[in-house]
Amino acid sequence: MSPQPDSSPAPSLTKVETHGVDRIPDADRSASPLDLFRLAFGGANTFSTCVLGAFPILFGLSFWQGLAATLLGVVVGALILCPMAVFGPVNGTNNAVSSSAHLGVHGRVVGSFLSLLTAIAFFSISVWSSGDALVGGAHRLFGLERDDVTYGVAYALFAGLVLAVCVYGFRFMLFVNKVAVASATVLFLLGAIAFAGDFDPSYAGVFTDSANAATDALFWPSFIGAALIVLSNPVSFGAFLGDWSRYIPASTPHRRVVGAAFLSQIATLLPFVFGLATASIIAKKAPEYVDPAAPDFVGGLLAVSPGWFFLPVCLLALIGGMSTGTTSLYGTGLDFSSVFPRLSRVQATVLVGVLSIAFIFVGRFGLNLVQSISTFATMIITCTTPWMVVMILGFYVRRGWYDPEALQVFNRRQRGGRYWFAHGWNWRGMTAWWVSALVGVLFTNIPGQFVGPLGDLANGVDISLPLSLVVSAVLYLAMLRLFPEPRAVYGPEGARLARTVDTPVPPITGPGAPAGETALPDPSAASRA
Repeated sequence: MSPQPDSSPAPSLTKVETHGVDRIPDADRSASPLDLFRLAFGGANTFSTCVLGAFPILFGLSFWQGLAATLLGVVVGALILCPMAVFGPVNGTNNAVSSSAHLGVHGRVVGSFLSLLTAIAFFSISVWSSGDALVGGAHRLFGLERDDVTYGVAYALFAGLVLAVCVYGFRFMLFVNKVAVASATVLFLLGAIAFAGDFDPSYAGVFTDSANAATDALFWPSFIGAALIVLSNPVSFGAFLGDWSRYIPASTPHRRVVGAAFLSQIATLLPFVFGLATASIIAKKAPEYVDPAAPDFVGGLLAVSPGWFFLPVCLLALIGGMSTGTTSLYGTGLDFSSVFPRLSRVQATVLVGVLSIAFIFVGRFGLNLVQSISTFATMIITCTTPWMVVMILGFYVRRGWYDPEALQVFNRRQRGGRYWFAHGWNWRGMTAWWVSALVGVLFTNIPGQFVGPLGDLANGVDISLPLSLVVSAVLYLAMLRLFPEPRAVYGPEGARLARTVDTPVPPITGPGAPAGETALPDPSAASRA
């Protein structure tokens, strides 16, 4: 029987979290699938998701076409994401550490790198969108000047506030998201009332019967591109779900954990559709704000909002931005404290936060903001999705069996163990990841922004995601059949869909390793006997 969590009171919100990526003891696992839902939904039930929801309109789609692209992106993204929630309860650590089992002790740094990219992108989106809304609302309410200095101060203050919450850790972040889920939902419902009189679902976009041939040729590239921008939101949580689900007891049924992750993304249709609907209103009443050359969704929203909704917009920006920013930044700081062992979780969080803030200012004042967001989001999908496929198939092939001590070898600066493979690299999983990611980049097609060398082979349609999904799945399973892994990495029930070999596994050596340890036993020996 699994040990049950004790009944001791939870730590104070203002007590700085001490756990790094070490395995969370059973006694400290007091979270539930509902908490996972709150964190994942709260991290997306925000103003920055509204900005992503506006992209179908910015790409020229009608409201109904944009809604179809949004539904496609959210549902497909949720299906890809939700299995990633099981690694936390099973292993008691984050997903990058869990990936050691499939990419190798050293190969787990791939997950750390992907989480860094994701954190920078979505932390930046939250600070940009929330800062713009706060400054714009203050301008309409109090006449505050809107210049670079004002925006810079707003970004710095908001980013600093998010960073402070992340430094305190998981429980403070959970408290913020509990507040954000309820309050942001109420504010979005108020927004539905505010814009009900102006909303007209008949907004036609640019792909109408009167459109010329050149415009019509851009429909599918624009539709797929919009769906990919939406899909990037759920996929962005793939590297982070384990940060939160590791506090869920291991005895919790997997279907409840997976279901919480799936429903948390389906619920994000609320902010996505709010962004889509309000963008269609802006396109009709203030079209200068959706000009592809210089789009400004936040400014347009404030321009068409009734006066009484200015304050709710500011509150939505503040509360929602806090939720997105903390969920993005917390996990990366947590993981980089293991990649760089001289840094504590707090120090690593501050370092990543400072780097992200620097990117925020460069992206906002030195680059094309919309182009930066859409290109970066698409690259995240292209590189992260095949990594998730390897993880999910690896979990299935291993029948959910892992060695928690062997997963921590890299973090403890040790060597050996079940997941050492070839000098700390499992080239089977690594090959499946980098080949499929490369294929995805080669076939990426974001009109006017980034087109890969093979991006025009599908008549301008971006087929990078389906290709990377298929290539990673087929290649990884083929590698496991052609180049079997050691039997010792599988549990007592053995492998599923893969062959194994009786290869000796090196003992764990280094700081804290048991003295005189010999080669590791084969966990399936008992069942074979």
